[in-house]
Amino acid sequence: MSKVIRVTVWNENRHEKNPNMPTGQIYPEGMHGAIANYLNTLEGVKAGTATLDEPEHGLTDDVLANTDVLTWWGHGAHHEVQDEIVDKVWRKVVFDGMGLIVLHSGHFSKIFRRLMGTSCDLKWREANEKERIWILEPGHPIADGLPEQFELEHEEMYGERFDIPAPDDLVMVSWFKGGEVFRTGCCFHRGRGKIFYFRPGHETHPTYHDPNVLKVIGNAVKWTKPSEGYAVGYGNRKPLEEL
Repeated sequence: MSKVIRVTVWNENRHEKNPNMPTGQIYPEGMHGAIANYLNTLEGVKAGTATLDEPEHGLTDDVLANTDVLTWWGHGAHHEVQDEIVDKVWRKVVFDGMGLIVLHSGHFSKIFRRLMGTSCDLKWREANEKERIWILEPGHPIADGLPEQFELEHEEMYGERFDIPAPDDLVMVSWFKGGEVFRTGCCFHRGRGKIFYFRPGHETHPTYHDPNVLKVIGNAVKWTKPSEGYAVGYGNRKPLEEL
């Protein structure tokens, strides 16, 4: 059997603690718990969790050293994420090839904006409207086992223009009942690392219980896992041939 993919599912875990929001009832173990529980049903995947209010946001040197793929959900506390932790995650992606899966409002996270080099801004609306997700690239590994399109009955709308660089692969797009469209499944390469942005996941809807959404995340874990390529080195080098 191939090497186990070690996943750390990161979440703010603030909405789940807010008694004035339904998130804690929808996700008794947190959104991170719902995602990690699913990933742990997949052969060859082992998932743990980390949250904002843990020491070092749960992303200690030891945790990152034992993480092949990091998933990231953030919303109201992007500014609270320490720059030192962002630096560590950035280096882990770019230099070590750790995969990064950025979910929903994580588009505004410090780490995603740094990796994209743009504002990552967009249009949005909370109207509990239907979202239809179309698979554009059925041959892409992230689309494995998915139908041509699937629907989420209630979601928050994100609309174009999404201020990101052109994706290396655009695997899926969304259409919303209000008429907007959005680049929902975007693949990027940065250094040795692979990044996947996946749009659905508003905290007041049971999106991370949807089997198609979970399948996308599981497929993305397998796609973003580190390659087996050589370790990159930089700096001054002696010549390979006699000068």
